[in-house]
Amino acid sequence: MATELGCLQIDPIRVVEHPQYLIPYSRLGHYEHSELDKALWEEKRLFHYWAHAASLVPTDDYPIHQVMMRRYPSMTSVHHDRLIEYLEQNKALRRHILIQLRKRGPLRTSDFQDLAVKNYESTGWNVNRNVDRMLDYLWTKGKVMIAGRAGMQRVWDLAERWFPEWTPKETLTIQQSTRRAIERSVRALGLAESKDIWQYFTRWRYKDLPTALADLERKKVIVPATIEGVKGKWFLHTGDIEGLEQLERGGWEPRTTLLSPFDPLIADRKRLKKLWDFDYAIEIYVPKGKRKYGYYVLPILMGDRLIGRIDPSMDRKTGVLTIKGVWAELDAPKDKVTGRAVARAIEDLGRFLGATKITYSRKLPAAWKPALK
Repeated sequence: MATELGCLQIDPIRVVEHPQYLIPYSRLGHYEHSELDKALWEEKRLFHYWAHAASLVPTDDYPIHQVMMRRYPSMTSVHHDRLIEYLEQNKALRRHILIQLRKRGPLRTSDFQDLAVKNYESTGWNVNRNVDRMLDYLWTKGKVMIAGRAGMQRVWDLAERWFPEWTPKETLTIQQSTRRAIERSVRALGLAESKDIWQYFTRWRYKDLPTALADLERKKVIVPATIEGVKGKWFLHTGDIEGLEQLERGGWEPRTTLLSPFDPLIADRKRLKKLWDFDYAIEIYVPKGKRKYGYYVLPILMGDRLIGRIDPSMDRKTGVLTIKGVWAELDAPKDKVTGRAVARAIEDLGRFLGATKITYSRKLPAAWKPALK
């Protein structure tokens, strides 16, 4: 799954489940959480790195990400100028972290001393968090890797010790990396405009994107596509043409599932609105009284349509999955069959989360209510 999508975005919020677990569930159905943990921590087929956000990425794609590791920080901006100055002033902290990891690693973030001569200045939460900031720099540079977790803390180790021997050693140019990343993005998104690609996977790191797209189109790696009723120049990967032909022949069994807010299908809200006319936003930071739907809403995908959304919350101490509201889109089917499909999707989510009970509020579509209650 991570190989097909290029990345699984991670996030600390677990009102329902962390996105790196929920995204595969939405697409594949029920699986054991330990399967993903094994792929990450034991088999090391995945590792933590930057994609369009902090993510789990396939180790097979290491050459793509190594381009950023080699070049960081290289962009001209106030942030990078400040970071370069900070690194120059705090060489001792950098050496301390690398030496301690080599001697005693793996280590938790709290195991390192703050030997910074100059505090990191920031208007955000990073202010004075010198060890965290230096570890973040070394991680982005590919010098250290997240090797585990101890409670809420990350555990670090030297990258040279963490990566398996079979990790691809190929060194790519920026242009080669861009072309591979384009292919990965187009296949993950299914159909994509250039601006969709720019925002996905290796976000903002596509060197001369128009030229690279033209080259891949000329070589017939990607082909132009049209979407009925939707404007824009869309691209389709030629490797997906056979799959589309199978769909046309009826080789697809639609199902109903619930989507993580960070699923690539809906993560780009502008693209989501353009393709499905579905308005969606995470209302985590919206004051409770001003929320339209809820804190951590999951869209309902039925076949190829987004038909509604639910506001769930999982209490792991009691084993209760609470559905604080269910909403149907105006054009959603209002019948008992659809209601039962939505109910089954919620029940399946409960099984995946290990819920022993599911409770509903009164905020339910009238036509779906019998099945949900």
